[in-house]
Amino acid sequence: MRVRTDDEVYRVDAVWLGPPKATFPWRARYVAWGVGIVVFLLVLTIERQMGIGFGFFSTAWALVATIILTRFITQRISHERPLTAVMSMWVRELTAPRERTASTGGAASAARIRVSPQRPRPKLSKKQQQRARQQAQPRRTSDSRKKEVRGVRTPARP
Repeated sequence: MRVRTDDEVYRVDAVWLGPPKATFPWRARYVAWGVGIVVFLLVLTIERQMGIGFGFFSTAWALVATIILTRFITQRISHERPLTAVMSMWVRELTAPRERTASTGGAASAARIRVSPQRPRPKLSKKQQQRARQQAQPRRTSDSRKKEVRGVRTPARP
């Protein structure tokens, strides 16, 4: 049995080509027209805030910037990822808590660091500890063997 999906419905873009018998030479989705109008108004507002006056060239550059920004935005939205989802993701990304990379406090100081007069030694294994103990004990010499132990006589040597 074959199951048909509804992908064909979503492949068709909702496109307005213009009035009948006077269509535009380009295709633009309805979403792109809405986004473009909002972006154009924002670009004009930013130009005025920067001190750029309202004239032919400033408006032309605003239109060029609007086309570029609108194309950039509409490339990232589709029927599977609508504009509202992209905008909410963008807002969440900007307002998400971030890890603090800057340290708090003033200059570093070594006033509270305890200093030991001996440098730390590496931990020894059990065999190495036994060898160290043996080396620390004084070795018996032949003189110590010649001493008499109380109650035990050593044989006389010729």
